Amino acid sequence: MAENESLECITEHERILQEIESTDTACVGPTLRSVYDDQPNAHKRFMEKLDIRIRNHDREIEKMCNFHHQGFVDAITELLKVRADAEKLMGQVTDTNRRLQDAGREVTAQTEEVIRCRIQQRNMATTVEKLQLCIPVLEMYSKLKEQLESKRYYAALKTMEQLEEVYIPRVSQYRFCQIMAENLPKLREEIKDISMSDLKDFLESIRKHSDKIGETAMKQVVNCDPLPLNPGRDCHITSQDLVDFSPVYRCLHIYTVLGDRETFENYYRKQRKKQARLVLQPQSNMHETVAGYRRYFNQIVGFFVVEDHILHATQGLVTRAFTEEIWNMALSKIIAVLRTHSSYCSDPDLVLELKNLIVVFADTLQGYGFPVNRLFDLLFEIRDQYNETLLKKWALVFREIFDLDNYSPIPVETEEDYRSVISRFPFHDVEIEKQDFPKKLPMSQSVPQIYIQVKEFIYASLKFSESLHRSSTEIDDMLRKSTNLLLTRTLSGCLQNLIKKPHIGLTELVQIIINTTHLEQACKYLEDFITNITNVSPETAHTTRLYGLSTFKDARHAAEGEIYTKLNQKIDEFIQLADYEWGMPESDGRASGYLMDLINFLRSTFQVFTHLPGKVAQTACMSACKHLSTSLMQMLLDSELKQITMGAIQQFNLDVIQCELFASSEPVPGFQGDTLQLAFIDLRQLLDLFMVWDWSTYLADYGQPSSKYLRVNPSTALALLEKMKDTSKKNHIFSQFRKNDRDKQKLIETVVKQLRSLVNGMSQHS
Repeated sequence: MAENESLECITEHERILQEIESTDTACVGPTLRSVYDDQPNAHKRFMEKLDIRIRNHDREIEKMCNFHHQGFVDAITELLKVRADAEKLMGQVTDTNRRLQDAGREVTAQTEEVIRCRIQQRNMATTVEKLQLCIPVLEMYSKLKEQLESKRYYAALKTMEQLEEVYIPRVSQYRFCQIMAENLPKLREEIKDISMSDLKDFLESIRKHSDKIGETAMKQVVNCDPLPLNPGRDCHITSQDLVDFSPVYRCLHIYTVLGDRETFENYYRKQRKKQARLVLQPQSNMHETVAGYRRYFNQIVGFFVVEDHILHATQGLVTRAFTEEIWNMALSKIIAVLRTHSSYCSDPDLVLELKNLIVVFADTLQGYGFPVNRLFDLLFEIRDQYNETLLKKWALVFREIFDLDNYSPIPVETEEDYRSVISRFPFHDVEIEKQDFPKKLPMSQSVPQIYIQVKEFIYASLKFSESLHRSSTEIDDMLRKSTNLLLTRTLSGCLQNLIKKPHIGLTELVQIIINTTHLEQACKYLEDFITNITNVSPETAHTTRLYGLSTFKDARHAAEGEIYTKLNQKIDEFIQLADYEWGMPESDGRASGYLMDLINFLRSTFQVFTHLPGKVAQTACMSACKHLSTSLMQMLLDSELKQITMGAIQQFNLDVIQCELFASSEPVPGFQGDTLQLAFIDLRQLLDLFMVWDWSTYLADYGQPSSKYLRVNPSTALALLEKMKDTSKKNHIFSQFRKNDRDKQKLIETVVKQLRSLVNGMSQHS
């Protein structure tokens, strides 16, 4: 077994040696490592084996060298023989090389020059080729610069688009093209900024020119074809003649090309809304002059004329919805402004001019397609304001007429004078026409003047109704209503104030009553006057009637009442002059002076009443007599009067007799029988009772309808009787009675008790 192991080891060493001999030296490591990995002492045995192999190879090398040594020596000997020839040949080659180098040096130089020229030629051709590509780019860029300098921005943007899409991509590898490409967005922004600046200048320009644009448009509506109205844009002068719209078109195109149209539209609309608000803001003193209103309307019209042009000249910069939105906002503001400022106006002429401006303003904008119905509705409100200013103006006119009137019948000296009066006032009286000249017309000068002024008012009111596009029936209704206001409020108020004035006396009041009668009769002519203006029959359904009849009747009633009041006041003035001596023993046999003066005044006054309607004169006369009777009764029963004599009663009776005589003299015709005398019946029965001293009859018949002293109240009789009692030693009222009949004082006491009993019975019964 040891022998087998030894054989295996030898065989393995043999294999390793063969592998070392046949393997590259770089790969020997693993082979050698296997020597050390084998059994112990294998390394030693391998080294022994290796030495044996080396000695074998050395022997083989030595054998080979010995075999070839003679050939080597022969070769060396032959080589030494050739050496001299080699050196000679080397010299010849060197000389030939030198001569060749000298001969080729010039050729080489020329060849290098040719090569260089060929390179230059090739470079030039390449350069020309590249320049041919670059020149169009440069030309387009130069064209772009020229367009920018000449402000042809839209064309410049198109050029930029060509540069970016066509030209620059061909030579994009060059630095200058990269710079161009980087610069183009900046140029676009510059163009946007410039065009936006132009737009701002345009907006500022149209803001300044809106007044002129609106003025021109409104003049065209007035001058071109007012009825029927043609749209403002149909006349020969347009907004383009006054404003250069190119900045808007240019800016719109630029922003459209740049893909930023929405930004431009939003900016434009926002700025125009701001301008609209500024235009709609009136000056604080606009209402003072028509020029202020005209400037306001011109600016608004100018604004919307521009917007209408932009709407039709551009595609979508502003839309119909946008303009309608602005108009609705503006319309509300305009109406509010006009309501406020027109309310400040007190001049009807200015209100009328304002109305005419509003009509032209509305017609102008209606011609551009804007709805204006609300403006015409506003005109009806302003019409009421106009009527108010007219009423105030005519109130002053009426007051001046009344102040300057002399309240005397109009004298007419000749036929010409008469015709002059009836040409101004519809007066017809057959009796007066038959009279010879000179003669007098019953009314005073204020009547024809008032009539003329009422017609002037109707004309003035009609002026406002013109151009309102209303039917004749509506205009007729408006005229009648405004005239009714003039009659029932203004003229009636002026008459009422006139009647109440302190300086208006009874004569003036009588003339006022006569005047109102004639004015009342003239109302039918005013009806005809309005009918002739409007051509609307008064029989038409819903036609408003004039209320002049009631106006003048009310004024007449007020004048009549004032006559009654002033008569009573005058009577009171005379009564205050009374100076009775209540302690006189007997009367002086004639009526008091103050009373005779009063009766004379009443007689002269009632003579003036002859021109009044009979009922008015009768009522005034009856009222005066009743007031006189009441005043005399109050004087007799005055609580301040403590004592009274029979002589004073007799004197008082003389005055009452004069009153009764006046009443029976028929100072005013038309009274039946002793109707007027009955005003003094209470006084008469009271005085008769005391004068006759008929107490037994009074007490016996008291309460009987047939009583002689039916109108004597027990309390009245008691009050007067107590003033006649002997209450002091100085009282000598009944001194005669004491001498003749001392029992009379006791009788008075008895009568007083009975009267008191009657008075107490009356109070308990009531």
